[in-house]
Amino acid sequence: MTLNKKPVTGMKDILPREMRIRDHVIRVIQETYDSFGFTHIETPCVENIANLNCKAGGENEKLIFRILKRGEKFNLADAQTEDDVTDLGLRYDLTVPLVRFYSNNASNLPSPFKALQIGPVWRADRPQRGRYRQFYQCDIDILGEASDLAEIELITATTTTLGKLGFKNFIIRLNDRRMLKAMAAYAGFDEDKYDDVFITLDKMDKIGIDGVKEELIGSGYDAASVDKYLELFAMAENDKAGALKLITDKLGEYMDAEVSAGLSEIMESVDAAKAADFAIEFDPTLVRGMNYYTGPIFEVSMPEFGGSCGGGGRYDEMVGRFTGQSVPACGFSIGFERIVLLLLENDYKIPDEKEKVAFLIEKGMSSDRMSEIMKEAAVERTKGKQVMVSRMNKNKKFQRTQLEEQGYTEFRDYYREELKH
Repeated sequence: MTLNKKPVTGMKDILPREMRIRDHVIRVIQETYDSFGFTHIETPCVENIANLNCKAGGENEKLIFRILKRGEKFNLADAQTEDDVTDLGLRYDLTVPLVRFYSNNASNLPSPFKALQIGPVWRADRPQRGRYRQFYQCDIDILGEASDLAEIELITATTTTLGKLGFKNFIIRLNDRRMLKAMAAYAGFDEDKYDDVFITLDKMDKIGIDGVKEELIGSGYDAASVDKYLELFAMAENDKAGALKLITDKLGEYMDAEVSAGLSEIMESVDAAKAADFAIEFDPTLVRGMNYYTGPIFEVSMPEFGGSCGGGGRYDEMVGRFTGQSVPACGFSIGFERIVLLLLENDYKIPDEKEKVAFLIEKGMSSDRMSEIMKEAAVERTKGKQVMVSRMNKNKKFQRTQLEEQGYTEFRDYYREELKH
């Protein structure tokens, strides 16, 4: 039987050119976040299924890759539900593992704790451009900081990183889950229906305000409430610069004034400290799908990609699910795979990449001469160069072309003494 040489659907082999860019992006991320005081940690790829199914991951909980139970006591024939045959699962994001990590190790960690995680996650999703079933995430989180300083630090660090990778003219969209709830309450929606309303609202950029209205009314919501609700968004669209104040004034007693004051402080502070070319703006249509968000939420919108390339928010109640004690927490995740895709599509050149030299050696070289060549290569490496020693192919032109595609710019040919060319 012939084995299948293709990777599993939704997963991919990574060729050398992309791998070099991925390694470079990770280096930039680590160096930049390190300069902001974030500490690199690592968590297991496998988590208890109960943790992954804790009603915090939104739609992602439907996409878990489950792991079958093991051992002599396991009997598939006796299984009635999925939980009867699975007890573990592959992580679908890095936030749930981080919260478990913090809950287990808090006594050995500083407060506030600034964490950096980079690693693979898995979702049984439908593959599409920039979306895979196995992919890397890059998260920074601050646990133990209740003030807006956490959001300001996260956004500033992330935008600085994107700027160092050459991105500009992107937008940080900002909202607050408490604002979303206040708007829904103002319109007269029942509290137990908020999440359903938000799911429809999240489609605003795809179906427009008329499409949102049609879907809400089609779902049985009162037309007067729908009109009152959408009036807020129309008002914000007509005056984007003044949208936060307009909506805040309109909501009145439905929303705590501290919410809008906090959003204003975040925008002003980030704008004052920014080290990249981007804009930050209030967007009342921003929802974010995770159920664990409790306060400010944000996304990176990139025109080149036509969508989000990262996002995050505050999740103050999540640690309490593990420990029984609430801990303020906030995080930001960069869309690592989408960023790499954009860099590849734009033929990104890695700045200050090591000079790459290829030593091409003809077959039949004497051992003494081979020793001399290897010493020469070692000397070049001490100069900071990347040196590859390889046998010379018959088709030297094609060999050089392949090496040039890998970034080699200098070639040294070594022939047997008796056959010097």
